[in-house]
Amino acid sequence: MSRAFLAAAAACLLGVSGCAGWGGDSAGGGGANSIDVLMVNNPQMIDLQRLTAQNFTKQTGISVNFTVLPENDVRDKISQEFSSQAGQYDVASLSNFEIPIYAKSKWIAPLDDYVKADSTFDQSDILPPMTKSLTADDGKLYGEPFYGESSFLMYRKDVLDAQGLTMPPKPTWQQVADIAARVDGKQPGMAGICLRGQPGWGQIFAPLTTVVNTFGGTWFDKDWNAQVDSPEFTEATKFYVDLVREHGEVGAPQAGFTECLNNLIQGNVAMWYDATSAAGSLEAADSPVKGKIGYVAAPVVKTPSAGWLYAWSWSIQQASTKKDNAWKFLSWASSKQYEELVGGQLGWSKVPAGKRASTYANPDYLKEASAFAGPTEQAISGADPRNPGVQPRPAIGIQFVDIPEFTDLGTQVSQYVSSAIAGQMSVDEALKRGQRLADDVAERYRSREG
Repeated sequence: MSRAFLAAAAACLLGVSGCAGWGGDSAGGGGANSIDVLMVNNPQMIDLQRLTAQNFTKQTGISVNFTVLPENDVRDKISQEFSSQAGQYDVASLSNFEIPIYAKSKWIAPLDDYVKADSTFDQSDILPPMTKSLTADDGKLYGEPFYGESSFLMYRKDVLDAQGLTMPPKPTWQQVADIAARVDGKQPGMAGICLRGQPGWGQIFAPLTTVVNTFGGTWFDKDWNAQVDSPEFTEATKFYVDLVREHGEVGAPQAGFTECLNNLIQGNVAMWYDATSAAGSLEAADSPVKGKIGYVAAPVVKTPSAGWLYAWSWSIQQASTKKDNAWKFLSWASSKQYEELVGGQLGWSKVPAGKRASTYANPDYLKEASAFAGPTEQAISGADPRNPGVQPRPAIGIQFVDIPEFTDLGTQVSQYVSSAIAGQMSVDEALKRGQRLADDVAERYRSREG
């Protein structure tokens, strides 16, 4: 997934109220009318810190102590804190990957009663795929989204026009490959497409798993049989590897979200399939490609849609003794009113969007995000985290399999696929190795369910 970070220490130097600092921990020290929040240090979260004291605290009298950390660090700390159920932190920023897993472990509290009792929050305004992805197998809701994203295809309209090419609004992967071949090298130093090749379950396998899904593949079938070396998984991976090797960016085995973003901005590639959140940077006032980019649905083969789904969200620790105040904070941070606050004070381009239908009917937001708002909303609304492919799945997830083991499994297999992009092994060998790893994971789940 794409994540842009700011240094937490810098945020503290700017005088953010309640900031615990880089790796700091002021949890539990604020008294009865305060809460402790542990969260990732991305720009939208830093904006939230800056706005909390003068708005939320002023309105409610509830002070908020923030501990902010980079993504990898915050995931580790949240896992440690919530698994121990010490209750030091009341609220944490979790993604739709962790929330169903944490809910099953009873580390986080269900929110349904709060939603029913809060007439101002308007859960029906939350985009249905978001609500679905934050609902556990027991049917209860365990998180509220702060912002969300899907994926779509971004392309240089002027480059395609110069070649007499038209991008379909819902392209197939074969159409994309054909266009990539026809525009590759037509401008000096410009490749046909950028696709992530950097190892990591959240790097190459974010886009690649969506390709696998729409080609008819899956990591596991409904009975927990590994499918990594299946014909469909193999066909999808070969297509992806061949496309990026033949018409992709320079340095593809090391290219992740940031590298592809820079390639499109700098005119090094004509197309890019990746996160909808990238559009804000492409359409920024100082972007050399502002106004030159077209946005269409994630390419498909056998499925009606293929975009992924990701959301940074809020959950309440089950052991928290301040759940009522915690709900007041997270419902404010995920509210329509908070979006309006950000739009009015910081600018509509900074709104943590991708979660509410009303955002995409707001004329102020649409004025700022007209180029990509519609395609983004359509991508998120079309995502189905419980049915992303052509067959039933044993776990929720589009670009990931929502089990704890997937972080290691996906990362290990990604290293093999990245090596295939680098020409160091064949796709067949990469997936043969991946199948052995996936078999080990599958066997554990079959034995539990047996």
